[in-house]
Amino acid sequence: MYHSAVPLSRRGKAAIAVTALLVVFGALAPPYLDALSFIIRAADLPGAPATVAGWRAAAVSREDVFMVPTRQGGVPARFYRPAGGARRTVLLMPGVHRDGINEARLVGLAEDLAATGFGVLTIAAPDLQKFKITPQVTDVIEDAVIWASGQPQYAADGKVGLLGISFSGGLSVVAAGRPSVRDHVAFVLSFGGHGDLARVMHYLCSGEVLGDLERAKRSSAVAGAAYVGVHPPHDYGVAVVLLSLADRVVPADQVAALSRGIDGFLLASSLALTDQAAAVKVFDEMKAYAQTLPEPSRALMTYVNDRAVDKLGPILLPIADGLKDHPGMPALSAERAAPPLAPVLLLHGVDDNVIPSVETVLLAEHLKDKVEVTGLLSGLITHAEVNRAPSITEVWRLMQFWRGIMGR
Repeated sequence: MYHSAVPLSRRGKAAIAVTALLVVFGALAPPYLDALSFIIRAADLPGAPATVAGWRAAAVSREDVFMVPTRQGGVPARFYRPAGGARRTVLLMPGVHRDGINEARLVGLAEDLAATGFGVLTIAAPDLQKFKITPQVTDVIEDAVIWASGQPQYAADGKVGLLGISFSGGLSVVAAGRPSVRDHVAFVLSFGGHGDLARVMHYLCSGEVLGDLERAKRSSAVAGAAYVGVHPPHDYGVAVVLLSLADRVVPADQVAALSRGIDGFLLASSLALTDQAAAVKVFDEMKAYAQTLPEPSRALMTYVNDRAVDKLGPILLPIADGLKDHPGMPALSAERAAPPLAPVLLLHGVDDNVIPSVETVLLAEHLKDKVEVTGLLSGLITHAEVNRAPSITEVWRLMQFWRGIMGR
């Protein structure tokens, strides 16, 4: 629940609504107050809510980076330790982002979770730092769970929680169902994640959501399912698809150069969240870089720079759709893999246009007869971050959802 960029005026109005909840529910059991305090910190609300959240927050120490062994080699990790001991260690896996465990919003989320009493171990899969979604990412998550659950200082009972953001969310559900770790996962939370990667790629290339939307809206497995809808896909997601399929759309001798350009665009898109001046500089460099490329890479890179989803998507769609039966898809799609034994929690922003919120509904429907599953579509969230001014109803729903995690 990455820290938001909500203007103070909007956050001030939100604080009034949350203050009302604090007054009404001030006598609730501590887990409810812990959940509400976590939401207050994550949304960076000012005033009385922030004061109460501070009362409930544990001091947090951020430890030095160390290496976790995986079949892909050592992967950097960092542990956030709450004062007074942790109720449970949670492995927090970031999504597609160059900065991995150092990404500012991920650090904020880790600190907020740790302040609530969780030990938080952040680990980033190397391929996701390269903006690539591969079966190796799922392997890294699996290996990280094996390692962490075997460390008494992190898992006294041999179990850890697993929280994956964006594409890491769906891949975490896949990893949690693998035989080597099924007995070592206390719960798995997918935050803005997917159920079927091929279905998401189809959406990003076409704007079309596959599946019965009207039936999805009637789902009993996901609170807020009635609000699921379809929104034009984000250009960032389409660029990620092109990077993954570059070797299928340009000649072999152009793949490396085109990939460098897409990588630069995605880096600039990430920078835009924290350093607008640096982002503009990189965007301009990528526009100039496109002119140095031969065709067809020049045209494709120009579409990327122009955010021309309507031109790039139709080129990629037949290739993406052709991968739906690829043998690697079960490692990338929770609906095609064995379900976890542990409870599955699914949280999604209603208006998400990177991974559409219907993915959470469809995954919940797929899992509901196989494992304990709890889902929520929230109007407070876009794509894996809180940046909407909350109403009392929305905050209450989100508080109930997080309350379900606090006792795991």
